[in-house]
Amino acid sequence: MRPQNDPQLARVRAILAKAEDPAASPEEAQAYFAKAADLMAKYGIERAMLAEKAPETDKPSHRVIFIKGTYLLDRTFLLGAIVEALGGQSVRWRVYDRESGKYVQKFKMYGYESMLDRAEMLYTSLLLQAFNGMKQGRPQPGESTTSYRKAWLNGFRYAVKRRLKQADEAAVAEADMALPDSSASTALVLAQREDTIRAIFTTHHPKIRPSAKRNLRGSGWRDGDLAGQRADLGHDRIASRRTAIAA
Repeated sequence: MRPQNDPQLARVRAILAKAEDPAASPEEAQAYFAKAADLMAKYGIERAMLAEKAPETDKPSHRVIFIKGTYLLDRTFLLGAIVEALGGQSVRWRVYDRESGKYVQKFKMYGYESMLDRAEMLYTSLLLQAFNGMKQGRPQPGESTTSYRKAWLNGFRYAVKRRLKQADEAAVAEADMALPDSSASTALVLAQREDTIRAIFTTHHPKIRPSAKRNLRGSGWRDGDLAGQRADLGHDRIASRRTAIAA
């Protein structure tokens, strides 16, 4: 079954659409997350365990995305945080876009196909949620709006990454408790998949260096962190349409 035809994923997409609504209250977004996270964690584990027995159902792959728009690095780092939290690897370049006459980010991510699907949809949804929330924030007197918003997006990204990892750990622990004694543990299967992707990434990018860390701790950081804690994540294996990413 193709991801876009999966009824479980269709339910998650509907939940994410509600969270993206600017009119959604923080309490509503938090409720959406609780439901979507539960659905997607179970879906992700199912895909991983199925691929353990039938590798053709979920293969290692990579995708290239060109990220454009305002707050370019903040958009890029959000996608990078999502990919990392979901067990993938990524690399980026600054490239010139002749069509727009501006520099953009070329982002290449490595992971299993189901992971890449969910990373794209998470990014699309969280980007909308982030920009909706960021515009509602108010900088402190004397603080520039740009500095506040960059700090806000940084705080949002850290909270999202933290929550993705926490949700994944909880889902793995629950799945392992339900497995027959003779089965390979969910944690072991996922760890082996991460090792496979890491080896592929290292082969293609043996000399890659980590990006310099950004020190963005203005007053917006706390507001963004709180918004990230409330954001609807739709955790784990999600499918998406790539065209919305650069919106």
